[in-house]
Amino acid sequence: MNREITRTETSAPAREFAVRLSPTRRGARLARLLTTAHLGDWGLPTEAAAHIVAELAANAATHGRVQGRDFRLSLTVSPEQRLRIELTDTRSDRLPVPDHPAPYAESGRGLLIVAALADRWGVEEGPLPRKTVWAELDLVR
Repeated sequence: MNREITRTETSAPAREFAVRLSPTRRGARLARLLTTAHLGDWGLPTEAAAHIVAELAANAATHGRVQGRDFRLSLTVSPEQRLRIELTDTRSDRLPVPDHPAPYAESGRGLLIVAALADRWGVEEGPLPRKTVWAELDLVR
């Protein structure tokens, strides 16, 4: 007997977590803590992912903040053992661009840190008024 494999069986994520958080420093800190807790429960490495989430959540709270609108953190582990981190906020008019701050500047290095730690990262616009900044980590090397 042949069994046909459906798309949902082959493309369903191995693990998923999503939460909405307030666009505040407290919300950004909670995003990092929840990432560490969930990845730890899943038996996955947490350090690089925690740093990426900390930077992206801080950006969402600082540059993507709209009064009364939360940002969304999503963690997905694919069957190919790839962790995808997504932070979605409601400021599509402010797309992130990596900066090159002065040597002693106290800010402006967040996306440089994300680029250094992630295997891939990018920005997806929409649906308006949203944007999603994502980063991926290959869990198997």
